Amino acid sequence: MGLGEDRDRPQGRFPPRRVRPGARPRPPQPLPPAAVAPGRRGEERTPKAPSKEEREKAERKWTLPRIGYILTPVFGVWFALAYIIPSPVGLVLPAIPYLALVLVVAAFLLLFGLFRSSGPRWSKVYRTTLVTGIVLGLLISGMIALGGVLFFGCPFLPSAASGTTQPAPGWSSFGVSPWQENGVPVFYFYGATWCPYCSASSWAIWKALTGFGPVSGTYLQYSTEDSIPEIALAHASSVSNYAALVVSEDTSNSTGTFPATSNCIQAAYVTSYSGSAIPFVVINGQYVHGSATGGGTLIQPTDVNSFTTAQMYSQVGSANGSAWQIVQDQTWWMMAMIAKANGATPSNLAQQSYYSAWGNRAVWGASTQSSVSGDLALLH
Repeated sequence: MGLGEDRDRPQGRFPPRRVRPGARPRPPQPLPPAAVAPGRRGEERTPKAPSKEEREKAERKWTLPRIGYILTPVFGVWFALAYIIPSPVGLVLPAIPYLALVLVVAAFLLLFGLFRSSGPRWSKVYRTTLVTGIVLGLLISGMIALGGVLFFGCPFLPSAASGTTQPAPGWSSFGVSPWQENGVPVFYFYGATWCPYCSASSWAIWKALTGFGPVSGTYLQYSTEDSIPEIALAHASSVSNYAALVVSEDTSNSTGTFPATSNCIQAAYVTSYSGSAIPFVVINGQYVHGSATGGGTLIQPTDVNSFTTAQMYSQVGSANGSAWQIVQDQTWWMMAMIAKANGATPSNLAQQSYYSAWGNRAVWGASTQSSVSGDLALLH
């Protein structure tokens, strides 16, 4: 090949393609996307948007928002039912304070998770999770209620707020089934010998019970706190067809120690109405004196701290003297409640066997007769 031929050849990387005579030339082919020079404006590839299935798959992961969406309704439903029906729903965990605290934590997780999340805050997956939480809350509450009733004999008790305030100071009544033993209304006392409020109140309780039969097993002492005179009821028993005495009283004299309950009925009333405070008294399951029902103590310790145990026992026992005047009002109210639980009315009180046959003028004296009759007329 001569120099003239080299000079006339087109300059480039590849030699020109030879075309057979009569063949149609092939049109030029576009370069593939990968061959496009990067960094040129308008030529970058746009990221592919995630599909609906991919988004739902990501939302199904147990992130903080989804955990919050299931825990909040679970504990919300449980709390609401435990508050409305403290027994038996609230016996495993009382609505206040435990379920309320757990509910606050669950709600915080939900709000914090939603705040930190960059994804959707309300979607099909989250709606399904919320409904699942509500169903689980109902199932948990229902299983606790059913188990408590069937296996432990727990009573159905409404919330403390549903009680009817009685004219007796600190007392409320509830329209529930009577709490009785062998057909006899139960008088339940929950307290502790270290507690000065329990010690002061013990005299009114003891005196009220003596109006319906002999009470034995008591002993005299002073409370660990403040040295308040007390007639201890921990081992007391009554021989009566009108009041079955049931006592849960801590005798360790260790401040802050509360007594244990021995069955689900006792636990139900303490959990529902005591407000975690003592003394706590229930008559026939329907009349309640506790912190949750607006009651404090039956008798103030400062009202009896100047008396000795001997003075209290003598004056309250004989229904005479300044010590008796301090405890008489609450004593009469409790006697009226016991009488009402046994079907007494103001008009037939004098015909009741305990009223006439007991015969102790110090128990059913003229003042007691008229006061109990008057209180009976006021009780709802």
